[in-house]
Amino acid sequence: MSGSTAERIVSEARSLIMTRGYNGFSYADIAEAVGIRKASIHHHFPAKSDLAKAVIEQTRAVIHAQTEMLATAVPDAGDQLRGYAGYWERCIADNSAPFCVAGMLAAELPSLPDDLVASVRAYFAELTGWLTRLLKLGLEQGSVTITGTAEQEADAFMSAVYGAMLSARAFGDPGRFGSVVETLLSRVVRIR
Repeated sequence: MSGSTAERIVSEARSLIMTRGYNGFSYADIAEAVGIRKASIHHHFPAKSDLAKAVIEQTRAVIHAQTEMLATAVPDAGDQLRGYAGYWERCIADNSAPFCVAGMLAAELPSLPDDLVASVRAYFAELTGWLTRLLKLGLEQGSVTITGTAEQEADAFMSAVYGAMLSARAFGDPGRFGSVVETLLSRVVRIR
C-alpha cells in the first residue's frame, strides 16, 4: 500500500465493511466518499478482494500491536483478557469500530473469493492462537480458570466476544457488549 490515497481507500473500505459488509459496497461508494475516480482505486487495489485483504491485514496489525502492548504493560493474563475485551467495549461504545471487520467478513464467507477467505481464516487462527497462549499463561500464573483445554476455551472466549458484538448490534445497545463479556470474564478470570 502506498501513499495517503491508498490509506484513505483502506480506511473507507474498513468503515463500509463494518457497516454494510463486503457485498454491501462498491468501488463507486469508495470513490464518492474519498473524492477520487474508480480507476484510482483499481490502480491501488485491482480487485475488491485485494482491498478487503488490505483491510484485514491492517486489522491484524492493529490487533497484534494491541496484544503486544498488553503483554508489555500488563503481565497478568487475566488482566490481558480484560484489556482485550475492554478494547472492543470502547470501540463499540464510541462507534469507532462497532463491529470487527473480520467478523463481518466471516459472516459472508460463503460468498467471498477464495483469497479473501484465506485472509479471514488466518485472522481468526492468529487470534485464537494468541488467546490459547494467553490462557495457558493464565493457568501457569493462577489468574484464569478453565474447564476444557486452552484451545477449546480460546475458541469459546473468541466466540463469546464476537457474539457479544452481534448482540450489541442486534439490540442497538452498545452497553450490552460489556455485560455479556463481563459474564464470560467472571467465569474465566480469577479475582485475587
